[in-house]
Amino acid sequence: MFVSVCACMSVSICQVGCQTPPLWGHLRPSKVWRPISPYHHFPCQWRTPSDIGALVVLCVRGWASRFSLTLIDTLDTLVVLNKLDEFEEAVKKAVSDVRLDNDVVVSVFETNIRVLGGLLGGHVMADLLRQRGERMQWYRDELLHMAKELGHRLLPAFNTTSGLPYPKVNLRYGVLNPLSRTGTESDTCTACAGTMILEFAALSRLSGNSVFEEHARKALDVLWERRQRGSDLVGTVINIHNGEWVRRDSGVGAGIDSYYEYLMKAYILLGDNVFLDRFNVHYSAIMKYISQPPLLLNVHMHNPTVSVRSWMDSLLAFFPGLQVLRGDLKPAIETHEMLYQVTKQHKFLPEAFTTEFRVHWGQHLLRPEFAESTYYLYKATGDPYYLRVGQSIVEKLNAYARVPCGFAAVQDVRTGTHEDRMDSFFLAEMFKYLYLMFSEKSHLPIDMDGYIFTTEAHLLPISLSTTQPPCPGNDTETVRISQEEDLFTHSCPSTETLFPNNPSFAKTIRDGYKYLTGVGRAFHPLPIREIELPLHDNGMEPVEFFKSMGISLTPLNEANMGDTGRLKEHKGVYRVKLVAELSQAPEEEVVVPHVVQLISPPFLGRTVLTAGPAKFGMDLTKQEHGVKGSIVKASPYTACGPIDNAAGLKGHIALALRGDCMFAAKARWLQKAGAIGAIFIDHREGSNSEETPLFQMVGDGDSTEDITLPLVFLFSREGAVLTAALEKHHNVDVLLLPKERQLGRDKMEKHVSMNLKLRLAEEGEMEGGAASGRTLEFVLENDEVLLKDEGVEELREKQQQSCTEDSDRTQPSQIPDS
Repeated sequence: MFVSVCACMSVSICQVGCQTPPLWGHLRPSKVWRPISPYHHFPCQWRTPSDIGALVVLCVRGWASRFSLTLIDTLDTLVVLNKLDEFEEAVKKAVSDVRLDNDVVVSVFETNIRVLGGLLGGHVMADLLRQRGERMQWYRDELLHMAKELGHRLLPAFNTTSGLPYPKVNLRYGVLNPLSRTGTESDTCTACAGTMILEFAALSRLSGNSVFEEHARKALDVLWERRQRGSDLVGTVINIHNGEWVRRDSGVGAGIDSYYEYLMKAYILLGDNVFLDRFNVHYSAIMKYISQPPLLLNVHMHNPTVSVRSWMDSLLAFFPGLQVLRGDLKPAIETHEMLYQVTKQHKFLPEAFTTEFRVHWGQHLLRPEFAESTYYLYKATGDPYYLRVGQSIVEKLNAYARVPCGFAAVQDVRTGTHEDRMDSFFLAEMFKYLYLMFSEKSHLPIDMDGYIFTTEAHLLPISLSTTQPPCPGNDTETVRISQEEDLFTHSCPSTETLFPNNPSFAKTIRDGYKYLTGVGRAFHPLPIREIELPLHDNGMEPVEFFKSMGISLTPLNEANMGDTGRLKEHKGVYRVKLVAELSQAPEEEVVVPHVVQLISPPFLGRTVLTAGPAKFGMDLTKQEHGVKGSIVKASPYTACGPIDNAAGLKGHIALALRGDCMFAAKARWLQKAGAIGAIFIDHREGSNSEETPLFQMVGDGDSTEDITLPLVFLFSREGAVLTAALEKHHNVDVLLLPKERQLGRDKMEKHVSMNLKLRLAEEGEMEGGAASGRTLEFVLENDEVLLKDEGVEELREKQQQSCTEDSDRTQPSQIPDS
């Protein structure tokens, strides 16, 4: 048994020393710490950290106008790690230096779960310590007052006809103010609208102001009413004004994940049966349509028997943990084991991976969802297997993500290259789950059974519930689920549905998925083949030798041959079972490299930028000459809404920044504005085609046949070259086409083979007509020059005479030897 995660993580987490001491900088609405180059981002006075506590002390001098996300997001982590002195210091920093009246546009969803949740979790811990009388006696609910202020600054986002919140809000000017620089958005994701209830309800009950909980409940009511009544599923993106679904693909990963999580946890926290009823209806639909054990595949909400994509995203790794909360352990164990096999294959969970477990999108942002589910399974089962899974997470973080000043995200799991970022959730969630997994209950400063984790792992007390949650059924006013369809109808599992006290129960389930992944693809072990091989040897060396080769030997006199007489005759002969497993090499998805070639002066085709293609839109491989046009930056640059400069963009190729919405959504807005093509540029600083494998942009789950534009993707470094050229020359023409067809490629890469015949004439001979002298044939091939001529010696002699008489003539040395 591991007593503390410190023992596993060495000094990397519990004592993060750094030659250039890091501090958590002001991450405006940004969510990341730069662990590789902290000096470039946080030019403050440094402090030398001796442990994790010092890491989250913010350097705030001169930056009071910006809220400090990472500091606030990690407050209650310090308490869980029993770093109470550091917690008190961090609270003082937040109270004295953090200001929320900022002219900054933030994500409503992210600000709610990270900042509001962090302030509430910090307040709950501070209040607990104050009540114990040991410390924090100076505290007067300052964090709660800050949470209330932030709640009021988020409320303008709910000013829509439907009650669904805008995805963004300006903390100072709200949404519709001319100075807000937001309010034009029409869509939001289901999770973005449906992940407010825990924080907003807790704020209402702690502050006594019901307005926050009322708005969060209204948003959940809208999502519930807009579910597809035939399948009881919801889509991924919804229009915030009319409630119509924009993206109808349905799953449990990105875009929907925490909506389901908050329905279940809202019941646990608030004791309101309506949340459990709704969750059970959705859960039954998920298990009927989306769950294909051990996979969880997106389907179309209106036609749920059809899968809409052949890949899964890493955010669905939270779902086994949610199933544990519900008491449905068998599918939780199955999906978790599948995810574990993927991590063993690729070191980390790729941001997206195919149903054959190949990398679809190789980035890994140090997401905590897999560790979260591992923690829940260990707590539910007590199976030490999950401690070993947790240990593997720790070891891989230390081996592949650790850098001198923290832990860096992995740009691509296939190459192992780092990305200079460490999101705040790594400290807020990953640290908590790993530490709690390896800690004894008696070593923790608080009783974890009295709290529920938000989606950002902030701690809210279940004492906020107005009533003690009973063990109700799952019948709702709208849909009745029969007992036969759903065995797990209660959030308080019975001994029949909960994990039995049988140590082999989970192992039996896991064993079915032990060989789920091969080298990048699923495979099935070959059937066992048996041959008889006489090994007349009294020793064990041959047996051990075969075992070392993956071959097990069973003595014939122990095998069930059905011929006992024959067995006696062959004593010492072994039956050989070939159990070696054959994994095929992965059939990697073929990505045809494209280019953006700058063809206007002064570039003239010499500047060529490697680009990735799209799986939708115009197929440039079928366009003989590519697509040519001048480039214009879209406004807004992310192209996630109506294009402000549509008149200037019409007839041109648009430049747009990746992020904030799907590629398909950007393409539709740009196509509507009249663009003839689009170049999307990566928003991740420093990414480039030399270090990161190209990928194909994918659609949004719905049909993309309406998109006819040619689309290409540039990494950040290549995109910087293009934008710099536009800023300097203002008018830049480019050509979009496959790399193999770029202009000048033949001249650059193909060997030239040429035959050149010259006839040398006497002086004055050409005046009367054709020359009658000898013919020289120069053959240029494979960088060699050959001279073919029957009378070459005579010709060379004439040339030498000619050069003596006229110094302007060609030198003899220029005529090659035959």
